[in-house]
Amino acid sequence: MTNFFNLTVQSAAGEAITLGDFRGQVILVVNTATGCGFTPQYAGLEELHQRFRDQGLVILDFPCNQFGHQAPGSDAEIVEFCQLRYHTTFPQMAKIDVKGPDESPVYSWLKSQKGGLFGGKIKWNFTKFLIDRSGAVVERYAPATTPAAMAGRITELIEA
Repeated sequence: MTNFFNLTVQSAAGEAITLGDFRGQVILVVNTATGCGFTPQYAGLEELHQRFRDQGLVILDFPCNQFGHQAPGSDAEIVEFCQLRYHTTFPQMAKIDVKGPDESPVYSWLKSQKGGLFGGKIKWNFTKFLIDRSGAVVERYAPATTPAAMAGRITELIEA
């Protein structure tokens, strides 16, 4: 299978983004939803982004409507919601599938690298993958794990 930096995704604005553009940074990948009980984590994600972005952290937001249809809006509506309600400034990607026949290659790769409680499956919205500067998945976090709870591990990776 390929490596993380060889994958290409689509931004919420419709632009192709090669994940190799993030080589050398610590990356937090999150599948999100705007109508989920975990949606307030957007505030914590933005706090992490503000705290660590100048030290090499990038957060990549991948909205997904596969869990309870909790991200029903268009890409533009999701971006607007996040920016207005949570003042997000980190990169948001186009809405994707994280499971099933139309699963994003990014999530196929992430799940192959770090299984969770349910093996390779994504349990719910706001599952998080922390990737080191070399492109290795070093941690997988459950949806209930708050962004603040990851700050220590992010600091370790940034300082490594």
